[in-house]
Amino acid sequence: MVIPLMKQAADEQGRHDHGTLRYGAAWAEGAASAADARRALRALLAHVPHRGRAPVPTSLAVDAELVVSELVTNALRHAPGIGGLTLRLSDRELAITVWDGSPDAPLLRKPDRHRVGGHGLHLVHSVCDRVVVTSRGRGKEVTACLRLPLPTTSALVVRRPGRPDQEGRRQGAPEGPRSDSPRPGSSLAAASE
Repeated sequence: MVIPLMKQAADEQGRHDHGTLRYGAAWAEGAASAADARRALRALLAHVPHRGRAPVPTSLAVDAELVVSELVTNALRHAPGIGGLTLRLSDRELAITVWDGSPDAPLLRKPDRHRVGGHGLHLVHSVCDRVVVTSRGRGKEVTACLRLPLPTTSALVVRRPGRPDQEGRRQGAPEGPRSDSPRPGSSLAAASE
């Protein structure tokens, strides 16, 4: 079963947010790969600007690819069988959830620079704001959350006296009647929308 990319629940679309973007997929044994999970993540993140949001910063997208790769690889390696991936991107965070059929919680091994492998979960913990393991019937789910930066507001533009603004008026020139609401198309109108 695969949930189509960007399927949204209507009740999640609040008045001031852009709704939560979602992706979900389930797989049978041997039918998934970390590369598929990374492609799904990139597709979700590429869709963000089409929803009227600022793009996810590149550094966070790279961290998210690392996290999804590690979690899916761990599920495929240590819990063969059915599994799944859910990506949820809200205005505040990106949550990456991988579920599998093993009830065993992942082990965060003591770091050992001489050991080959076994470092992925440390990497996940180091780039994520929180990692939660939840028992799920016959298996478990691991959810790793990356906090998004706060949206920036338009900076207040300071003009030098005598220089024209975007509408060709010189600063300090009479504007005509003033209004409490910003002019359409002005930087303040964009920031308040």
